[in-house]
Amino acid sequence: MVWILVIPVSIYLIVLVTVYFFQEKLIFIPDVLPANYVFKFDNSFEEKSVETADHKKLDGLLFKVDSSRGIVFFLHGNAGAINYWGFVSEIYKEMNYDFFILDYRGYGKSEGKIKNENQLYDDVQRAYSMIAKEYDENQIIIVGQSLGTGLATKLAEQNNPKKLILISPYYSFSDLVCHKFRIVPDFLLKYKFPTNEFIIKVKAPIVIFHGNKDRTIYVESAVKLKKLCKPNDQLFILENLGHNGINDNAEFQKKLKEVLK
Repeated sequence: MVWILVIPVSIYLIVLVTVYFFQEKLIFIPDVLPANYVFKFDNSFEEKSVETADHKKLDGLLFKVDSSRGIVFFLHGNAGAINYWGFVSEIYKEMNYDFFILDYRGYGKSEGKIKNENQLYDDVQRAYSMIAKEYDENQIIIVGQSLGTGLATKLAEQNNPKKLILISPYYSFSDLVCHKFRIVPDFLLKYKFPTNEFIIKVKAPIVIFHGNKDRTIYVESAVKLKKLCKPNDQLFILENLGHNGINDNAEFQKKLKEVLK
């Protein structure tokens, strides 16, 4: 009887230890690029460098269009890097928006390693402050996708952008982990990303998109966030759409064009 209990308890403890000490590797899945990597996009762009509080250099790209209506400040998901995510700029180019995208620490050509949640918030704020020197805030639209939605909402809470757009957001990272992995206690999580706490303080108009077939971030996350939003904020549930491929979806692009007109 003792061994029947010892084995599953031991396995459970091993899982908990792994989750606690390897959270960064489980959450953040970057593509790492060499420092001399040359980006290739059809849209014209300028490479930008953002200096962090601890003097690391973060890499970003600024895509510009003629007769710009403003700029989209884009925070991407947990995997890849801007050599892949940069192609999202094409969607916003068609709507006459400039587009800035940042790689987090350890992603792409960005230096350093992600060590904690507050570090990420500060890094993103520094990038936003750099862009805000070139654009009035009433021209800046913050867009966050997947992992980037919590960061985007925090950024919108701290600043005064024209609009906040969340694509496939989580209610909070704690809530998402609890939904997917009920055996992991919340106190072990070093990354909370409480979007639900940030969103109630956002003054800018908010638009949320989520696929109803999303298996990565369950769609009720967006529904719960909408309940915390202002009366005129919008939620679009996209039919038969999962977590990936949302940027290429025709219905998403149609709705996005409507909210950005």
